[in-house]
Amino acid sequence: MANLLGSLLKIIYDIIGNYGISIIVFTVVVKLILLPLTMTQTKSMKSMQEINPKIQELKEKYKDNPEKMNQKTMELYKEYKVNPLAGCLPLLIQFPILIGLFNALRNPTVYVFPNEEAYLAADTAFLWMSNLASPDVIFLGGIAIPFILPILAAITTYFQSAMMSPKGAKKDSSQTMMLYLFPVMMLFWGRTFPAGLLLYWVAGNVFQIVQQSVLAKRPAKTKEAIK
Repeated sequence: MANLLGSLLKIIYDIIGNYGISIIVFTVVVKLILLPLTMTQTKSMKSMQEINPKIQELKEKYKDNPEKMNQKTMELYKEYKVNPLAGCLPLLIQFPILIGLFNALRNPTVYVFPNEEAYLAADTAFLWMSNLASPDVIFLGGIAIPFILPILAAITTYFQSAMMSPKGAKKDSSQTMMLYLFPVMMLFWGRTFPAGLLLYWVAGNVFQIVQQSVLAKRPAKTKEAIK
């Protein structure tokens, strides 16, 4: 998978001639390829959000009878033709693709360019960065401090995750922790990741935020409007 995606990035670079812009275009192309899976996931998530008030009512009504609560919940899913697992399948399918992308962008001399000389020739300055092979950091007293890309990666990760969280649902402590922990981890990891990899991550998050905003406005096709 990494070889295939690396070849795609090389083709885009050969057309555009700028490595940074090529990564952004590459990100958009990959996201468009994955769009059918993303739409399936979004539709499932929206359907679950719409029936969530009824699920909460069932949890309150049958809080002392878990077996009955599960039975009624499954009946509710069947009535409104909602599959709670539909949102998980696209994630499972996308996982090996994401791993391939990670490897291709972290090791471009292996998967994208034929040798290190070709990579160094392509990886010239982009925006404020002298190259995309090094982390985007500044040094204060010998300590690497995350600069613009790691901060953008953390911020866009938070907003993208927040948009994917079910609206109106009660979040447990672990969900709330992950909502904030993952962006902090991205900020920390960004101190060591090549800037090219973070550029892909930020561009992908921005694409998904815009995509999610558009898809979220479309009504889910449940049995009927849930009052």
